[in-house]
Amino acid sequence: MTASYDAPVVPEVIDRRDGPYGEVVLRRHGELLQIIANGCFLMDTSDGRSERLLVDAAYAALDGRAGPAVLIGGLGVGFSLAHAAADPRWGRITVVEREPAVIGWHRAGPLSEISAGALADPRTEVVEADLVRHVHETSATYDALCLDIDNGPGWTVTEGNDDLYSTAGLAGCARVLKPGGVLAVWSAQPSPEFEGTLRNAGFQRVRTKEIPVARGVPDVVHLAVRPG
Repeated sequence: MTASYDAPVVPEVIDRRDGPYGEVVLRRHGELLQIIANGCFLMDTSDGRSERLLVDAAYAALDGRAGPAVLIGGLGVGFSLAHAAADPRWGRITVVEREPAVIGWHRAGPLSEISAGALADPRTEVVEADLVRHVHETSATYDALCLDIDNGPGWTVTEGNDDLYSTAGLAGCARVLKPGGVLAVWSAQPSPEFEGTLRNAGFQRVRTKEIPVARGVPDVVHLAVRPG
């Protein structure tokens, strides 16, 4: 008898565009949608647990502040935005995304199945901008910053993002945070060095919350509070 094997699922490219920071690709792999930037896998729709924890951990650290405003850095596949918009305790919800293709995939593409309700929420605003530049230039202030634009402080998608995790970049984050505001940064692995940089930048209550994964090192959320 000849053994039969299921053929491996080959990813299907749905859209590929040259954006302001290089190539971005949306592809389907089985039931999953995946975003690839310059050949680097960013995220997919497989789980969303860590993106939801990013938002929840930031809210919990605000100690019951009423109607807090949150800035979400990176639209991604939309899990963080959808989770924030599903929680009536959040006030203004601003998402900063630098890739017009990603915004388009949410507004009129396959990712709209995740984010359509959140984008229709009157609390939500999507800003097309580079996050590093936005935190240095905006006049808006927020109670929480939930950042998920890289694979971590030591594993950035583009070289310019390194500045965000430096002492100067974190000073920019502190500038747009209200007193007692919370900075939450997603990472694919823990970074004791980044914890030290947060403290050197003047943040308090610095800690790292682990997110168990099926295999390998846990994802984490780095949390820090701007002094009141």
